[in-house]
Amino acid sequence: MDKHTRLSSFGKWLIPINFHWLDEQVSKLKLDYYTKKLTTTAFLKIMLLAHLNEWDSLHEMSDALADEDLQRTVGFDAISVSQLSRRNNEMPPDVLAGLFFDLVQKIHTFHRSSKPAMPLHIIDSTTIPLNLRKYRWAEFRKTKAGLKIHLRLVLMDQQTSYPDQLTMTPAKQHDRGQLEVLVDDPNAMYVFDRGYVDYERFDRMTDDGYFFVSRLKKNAVSQDIET
Repeated sequence: MDKHTRLSSFGKWLIPINFHWLDEQVSKLKLDYYTKKLTTTAFLKIMLLAHLNEWDSLHEMSDALADEDLQRTVGFDAISVSQLSRRNNEMPPDVLAGLFFDLVQKIHTFHRSSKPAMPLHIIDSTTIPLNLRKYRWAEFRKTKAGLKIHLRLVLMDQQTSYPDQLTMTPAKQHDRGQLEVLVDDPNAMYVFDRGYVDYERFDRMTDDGYFFVSRLKKNAVSQDIET
């Protein structure tokens, strides 16, 4: 997809976002107090464009805003890296999380009639590195700090998948503790790697009627049972 097609389609991609709720949060939290150009809505649009265009840095985002077509899309002209950085630091994560879960609910509603008998839920984690000097509370190695995001992806069919749940923990915490949060539907099939292996929890999940698949650790002891 080229740049012009992406920009012309961008307005349609924004339609499902609950901007009315976002405006209420902006007013309640005074997020746009003394803000003339880089409003919360404008910043959200820039971040979405950054994701779609795979811009890797605030510098790349700032440079891209030299494009007149992009300026018309977001509603203002050039913006500095420092302004983007400041706005990024001030953006409350709870507001973005609210938008995310509202979109998830809309997806659930849309697919309710075509939901497969047993949807596939894939659980995995990724570590986001942080500056150890600034984030001592997130230390997980002598020279590193980080957060871990645990994401649940719903696979409806070969063409349709979407994230519907996530949790965040310090990177040093074990993955297996998140199964209690991410495994909550006995009518789904769960797939996760051996970082989530917890045999006691597996027993409870089996007793409670959950279906799941996981790679075992190398030292696992197994026994075939005929039924």
